Amino acid sequence: MIRTDDLARLPVASAVPALREALEDHGSAVLCAPPGTGKTTLVPLELAGLLGAGPARRVLVAEPRRIAARAAARRMAWLLGEPVGGRVGYTVRGERRAGPDTAVEVVTTGVLLQRLQRDQELAGVEVVVLDECHERHLDADTVAAFLLDVQAALRPELRLLAASATTDAAGWARLLGDAPVIEAAGTAHPVEVVWAPPARPVRPPHGMRVDPALLAQVASVVRRALRERPGDLLCFLPGVGEIARVAGQLGDLGGVEVLQVHGRAPAAVQDAVLAPGEGRRVVLATAVAESSLTVPGVRIVVDSGLAREPRVDHARGLSALTTVRASQAAGRQRAGRAGRQGPGWVYRCWSEAEDVRLPRFPAPEIRLADLTAFALQAACWGDPTAAGLALLDAPPPGAMAAAREVLTAIGAVEPDTGRATGRGARMARLGLHPRLARALLDAAGQIGARRAAEVVALLSEEPPREYGDDLAAAWRTARRGKDAYAGRWETEARRLTSALSSSGGASGAAPSRDRSAGTRHEREGAYESGAGGAGGYGSGPHEGGLRAGESGAGRAGAYGSGPYEGGPRAGEGGAGGGKSRTGHSGSGGAAAGGERVAGGDERVAGLVAALAFPERLARERGGGTYQMVSGTRAETAEGSPLRGARWLAVAVADRPVGAGQARVRLAAAVDEEVALRAAAPLRTESAEVVWEDGEVAARETSRLGAVTLRQRPSAPGRVDPERVRAALLEGLRTEGLGLLHWTRESRQLRERLAFLHRRRGAPWPEVGDAALLDRAGDWLEPELGRARRAADLGRIDAGQALQRLLPWAGGEAARLGELAPERFQVPSGSRVRIDYADPERPVLAVKLQEMFGLAVTPEVDGVPLVVELLSPAGRPAAVTADLASFWREGYQAVRAELRGRYPRHPWPEDPSSAPATRRANPRR
Repeated sequence: MIRTDDLARLPVASAVPALREALEDHGSAVLCAPPGTGKTTLVPLELAGLLGAGPARRVLVAEPRRIAARAAARRMAWLLGEPVGGRVGYTVRGERRAGPDTAVEVVTTGVLLQRLQRDQELAGVEVVVLDECHERHLDADTVAAFLLDVQAALRPELRLLAASATTDAAGWARLLGDAPVIEAAGTAHPVEVVWAPPARPVRPPHGMRVDPALLAQVASVVRRALRERPGDLLCFLPGVGEIARVAGQLGDLGGVEVLQVHGRAPAAVQDAVLAPGEGRRVVLATAVAESSLTVPGVRIVVDSGLAREPRVDHARGLSALTTVRASQAAGRQRAGRAGRQGPGWVYRCWSEAEDVRLPRFPAPEIRLADLTAFALQAACWGDPTAAGLALLDAPPPGAMAAAREVLTAIGAVEPDTGRATGRGARMARLGLHPRLARALLDAAGQIGARRAAEVVALLSEEPPREYGDDLAAAWRTARRGKDAYAGRWETEARRLTSALSSSGGASGAAPSRDRSAGTRHEREGAYESGAGGAGGYGSGPHEGGLRAGESGAGRAGAYGSGPYEGGPRAGEGGAGGGKSRTGHSGSGGAAAGGERVAGGDERVAGLVAALAFPERLARERGGGTYQMVSGTRAETAEGSPLRGARWLAVAVADRPVGAGQARVRLAAAVDEEVALRAAAPLRTESAEVVWEDGEVAARETSRLGAVTLRQRPSAPGRVDPERVRAALLEGLRTEGLGLLHWTRESRQLRERLAFLHRRRGAPWPEVGDAALLDRAGDWLEPELGRARRAADLGRIDAGQALQRLLPWAGGEAARLGELAPERFQVPSGSRVRIDYADPERPVLAVKLQEMFGLAVTPEVDGVPLVVELLSPAGRPAAVTADLASFWREGYQAVRAELRGRYPRHPWPEDPSSAPATRRANPRR
């Protein structure tokens, strides 16, 4: 029985006629409706004709989170007075409740993405509703782009509706071809804003760290709000870790039930939150409760103002989640939760002045995320560069290049064209991040499909911290099946086993098109792009829009994100890939040999992790530290059972902002044989000649990426002279030209040439270190070519070699003595050496008495010399660049100081006319 009274109270009903008209006339529309108006529940029922108006149609509603998909379907079925699975149903990863009579089906964006890859026409579907499109999840953007392609090329009659409460309506309207924007005026209850910033400034979030003072403030505001206002309370926090800490600080609230809701919470807990409670409740939630859900009884919202986003360093292949300030749009969505069922209040844990500086909308995931799975989807769609896709934001070129390198390395796309290979198509159908799909395909032929699926299931949703950091031990714990995670793991393992069979398995055979293969539940589950990977540098699984780090671990990872409902929630994408330095791609990895791997849990778990993330294979360096094949250093925790293992296959690691090395969160001990098999494309053999510790070292080296496996000295007859020469040049660059033999005369020659180059430029050569090394072949040969070790460099006469750079061809070299003389003859007759160390002002250091009678400052090539006048003992007495002025003004003071100290030397009244001398006065 249809609940007409409840339907009549939904304000969006007034916008339905205009919405129908827009969809009929234009084919697309944008619906902006405040929270609680019924856009998620009433509009699909109306468009499907289930309420008696309009033609009967099949409607797909795409939600970013599976909890929202289930809740929306149950709410619509309740409004119709029917059970879920009849005319209203849903499909999420691992669960399907829909049948042949289903007219409105709610799916996650990941499920819809996979359906589009299988059936581009979406046969039988007439309307697609993209709900909560403001969240800008990568899968939602991708689905929108694919649907626009379908509408333009295959099915112009397909109707598209983008719906949200706080979206960029103008941007979506442009994307949908200048679609009409329909606004539904809500009659949502008023929500009063209470500003509740901390009394003292708190440190801004840094990486995954949130200032404990802010969490204490949040807990305090929760207690205050419970005292001041009636109703249940919903508190938004960035991740599971913060939820646990605030829950601990709340303690006993005197009969108030505290619930913790996030993507990894058991389905029973999620369902309990969406059902009315018997008493007063406090719900601590991540962004999973931000939109699409009505939590009954909530009249109060406490907002920490924080969210989690991934950040990627493609240059190093490292990533980390970071805590950021939530956008204004997110703040409005969160506040709207308080006004769904009556007047409400939102307590914001920041100031009103700060609010105006917040970003308007959340950053699009496509700008931040690992794009490996997106790139594979685009390649399977037939647009490897994604240049032809209608996207609100284009993917960053660097992130796409990194994704393309990974896909090429694992054999998912063709190296030249970027088009998906048959292997890549099978990977896409597995509903995993491409790295985990590669591990599943390649490991299944060696360890069996079931065991491979079980380990990959552990990697696709990172196990709880209580399972420890040993992947094999975590596998055994999951098999015991004592908690909710183990149940989800078992379901996912079964799904992957079935998906592996229906996709062609590890054999490389073409995937079966037989729709009867497996149950319908298993087939649908296999196609959700849940992706991911506890993988890299860390994220845990994302339930739909659990902005990275939802697992609390905040471990979003390089080379693969945690599983994200509807597709890999970006996280982390490194350029990595399994590509050797010789350019060979590792399309087959360990599976290439086709051998089966024997061994216990440790060996099996290690093989799968190594196949998924070969760059994270790591060899021990001592003291619990490891060197990854990618070059990154990592360390295991104190007391970890992994410590002491020679090799680790690292599945999860994080690298805190500013940290010098990563922390191993989940890994398996492996032996070198497994490491070499799993990362075979990364192995290189090379003959090296390098400058090391002040000497030329020639050796033959075997490496696995950045890890040196073994070295041995090269036989003398196998050393390439050119490489020896290059090593010697590197030594000169590293340690300087002082390795050559420099006499006093050769150093002065270099200084004289530097003076002339500064004064006259060409043809006089530049003789700085960099310039001389660049022209090593012009002045150090043939001696350099004959040298074999550092001692040979020390035998090269640098002054004689420099003579080769003089401008002999034009005859200018003959003027060296004229333009930059080595010595200057002073009035006493002495030939005094000129110091050219400063090419701007050469210096003449001479005893004062030897300069008597010279009234003009001496010059070199028009540059006055700086005359350093010395005492009879050779100590500096005065410095001048104007000798005449010194005789007039400075000499008398010097004379007064020195004549008593050196009475045997002449100190005339008029030095400019006195005879110069090198001697003292004769004794009387």
